[in-house]
Amino acid sequence: MVLADMGAEVIRVAQKGAKAPLPHQNSAYDVPARGRRSLAIDLKKPGAAAAVLQLIDASDALIEGFRPGVMERLGLGPDLCLQRNPKLVYGRMTGWGQTGPLAQTAGHDLNYISLTGALQAMGRPGVPPPVPLNLIGDYGGGGLLLAFGIVCGLLEARTSGLGQVVDAAMTDGSALLAAVFYGLRAGGSWSTERSANLLDGAAHFYDTYACSDGKYVSVGALEPQFYALLLEKLELRDDPAFEDQHDRARWPALKEHVAAVFKTKTRDQWAELFAGSDACVTPILDWDEALRHPHNRERATFIELAGVTQPAPAPRFSRTPPQVTRPPARSGEHSEGVLADWGVAASDIAELRKVGAI
Repeated sequence: MVLADMGAEVIRVAQKGAKAPLPHQNSAYDVPARGRRSLAIDLKKPGAAAAVLQLIDASDALIEGFRPGVMERLGLGPDLCLQRNPKLVYGRMTGWGQTGPLAQTAGHDLNYISLTGALQAMGRPGVPPPVPLNLIGDYGGGGLLLAFGIVCGLLEARTSGLGQVVDAAMTDGSALLAAVFYGLRAGGSWSTERSANLLDGAAHFYDTYACSDGKYVSVGALEPQFYALLLEKLELRDDPAFEDQHDRARWPALKEHVAAVFKTKTRDQWAELFAGSDACVTPILDWDEALRHPHNRERATFIELAGVTQPAPAPRFSRTPPQVTRPPARSGEHSEGVLADWGVAASDIAELRKVGAI
């Protein structure tokens, strides 16, 4: 999606007749599928793999997300593809990576972030770690890291004239996202206990709090000048108990005091009170509220495409602003057009149709 948002011509090659694993896939609601055409093909049919190889021959990059060895068995492995197209950047997206004892094992985001320490570090003490949305492994440490690797490979190929394989593993990516915490741990500044550290909810000035209406605010007043503003707005600046911001022994008691104060007003009352200040207090919004927030509206953080509201492309560029070129496609919606545009002969397309490959 992000490559397409940035102007790449991206073709999704799907298995013909495959059922969508998630609700609303192959529909206008399949937001990550925006910006690209869809070719649905049965690779087991005669001539199908050869047709896909013709597309790969004309491509700058290929991305695949199978377990290690599957593309080789399909006749589309990196050795063959790079032999035919030496400048190809061959991106491989997996949870565990192409090598290692778990490489052939099934898994999902929750499993990948479990093995890198990221999941254990989240949540409150004394209870199981929470189940976070699959942003860390799947999307941050996975998809975005692979997109970065693809672009790096393309840039390197400009000078070397040679492509290469990009092995992007969600375990590697989620570990990389946690680099700062591994550094703090090595330096003796981070405990393996949850809610015992500066950024994991232990501090009274970096946590979330319930309000009188059952909604919540987030507080991130880390720097002393922001902490002073927080105390001022909460009418706690003259309380000597709050003078030493980093006295960890006092954090639990101070947190109870702050929690009691936040319980005296609604979330939106607090949002109004803190509006425009540097106290680093913001309302915690749900999906629908986020669309209506003035900051998001002013920056057009969300756009509407084919009647579906969704995040706008990011980041922003001063000269070449990214844009979504087309709504999500139905699986196989552009099969014949893609093959024709990418150089497959009309007679071969007719034969693929005849044998039921497309």
